[in-house]
Amino acid sequence: MRLQRIHQHIVFLILVSVAATAAAQTPGVGHMAELNGIEMYYEVVGDGDPLLLLHSGTQSSRMWDGFVGRFSEHHRLIIPDLRGHGGTTNPDGVWTTEQFAADVFALLDHLDVDRVKAVGASAGAMTLLRMATRKPDRIESMVVIGVGTYIPDECRAILASTTTDGLPEAAWERLRARHKYGDRQIRALYAWVASLADSYNDMTFEPPLLATISAPTLVVHGDRDYCFPASMAWDIYEAIPDAALWVVPNGSHVPISGSNAGRFADIALEFLE
Repeated sequence: MRLQRIHQHIVFLILVSVAATAAAQTPGVGHMAELNGIEMYYEVVGDGDPLLLLHSGTQSSRMWDGFVGRFSEHHRLIIPDLRGHGGTTNPDGVWTTEQFAADVFALLDHLDVDRVKAVGASAGAMTLLRMATRKPDRIESMVVIGVGTYIPDECRAILASTTTDGLPEAAWERLRARHKYGDRQIRALYAWVASLADSYNDMTFEPPLLATISAPTLVVHGDRDYCFPASMAWDIYEAIPDAALWVVPNGSHVPISGSNAGRFADIALEFLE
């Protein structure tokens, strides 16, 4: 029981930390697009070359609010809510990076965007890896944060204990502010995270597959990632032909909040340019 409480606390901190520490920014203009049997919410802000921002699991487009100001100085930002997150529906209950990638490609087609630069965190970064291996010519360059080649046993134990049971009211309020469709949607999101403990195909990226990625890729990884050891970041860096690696000292699973936020924005923008 004590281990389960520890795991739940760790997962909760990871899921809300970026939103809690990001500086408030004015969101972009919100839109809805009907595609792949869902209604996808997305925002567009800024001008210039398109830059796609994909949030982590149980987050939403709000995750990037603290970076919108900097990133939109250089790019036209496209910031969707992934299937089942935020303001995007998921009537079929499909939760895979394959489906997330197909949805995002459909959104880019809807916006007449052939090639895009991109930044993704955790599940959003896994989605980018899936996109870059499925249609390499459509990803110009990308930054992936908190990714691994597979889900190790230690991470599976944490994921299996993920539940909304016992979440404090403050956490519920933060989640309700983020996800348009209420408590049922939030419970479905947490159930998906827990189900990843028994998933062995969707979030697996063998080196030969990663070697097909043609986009210059910056791999950002915390050396205290609770799920993916830093050795996996090195494996991804070695497998992708044109890659760079930034291991963040004392960094968590998505080490771009707090004192790391400004430095991350600088490094990401420099790399993407």
